[in-house]
Amino acid sequence: MKKIRISLISALACLLMAVPAQSKDALVELKVMTLDTALKLAEAALASCRNSGYQVAVAVVDRMGTTQVVLKDRYAGPHTPETARRKAWTAVSFRADTLALAELTASGSPQAGVRHVTDALMVGGGVPVEAAGSIVGGVGISGAPGGAEDDACARAGIDAVIADLEM
Repeated sequence: MKKIRISLISALACLLMAVPAQSKDALVELKVMTLDTALKLAEAALASCRNSGYQVAVAVVDRMGTTQVVLKDRYAGPHTPETARRKAWTAVSFRADTLALAELTASGSPQAGVRHVTDALMVGGGVPVEAAGSIVGGVGISGAPGGAEDDACARAGIDAVIADLEM
């Protein structure tokens, strides 16, 4: 009787340990920035552009490309909020900054076709936001004199929150 009880307990324990393993394999955990972090990033990016004399729009998207924050400076053009959002979305979707993507997808290149993906915008100023080796969001800037300047402001915004993300 004692042997049967021990065997039954052992079998039950094995069964219970197997269930969480199956459930764990069926789900994926993702990390995304909090709204407070996204806002801090956007404000720092906007401040960086202002310090350089640029009137821009800043968009921050989450890991799935959903907009979290959009800020538009007073004299930024009417196209800049949507352009910034598309740059951030592109950086997250393609897992690369849009300055690099602009070169990789240039006309005549084998990758040029991705420029036709809806919402993709291969113009500098979109940068993925990474923490602990994973993309947790993206930031896009529009309105500086060029893609390199937009990119620099985006990176300044990321620098302002990187310590928060790595904790």
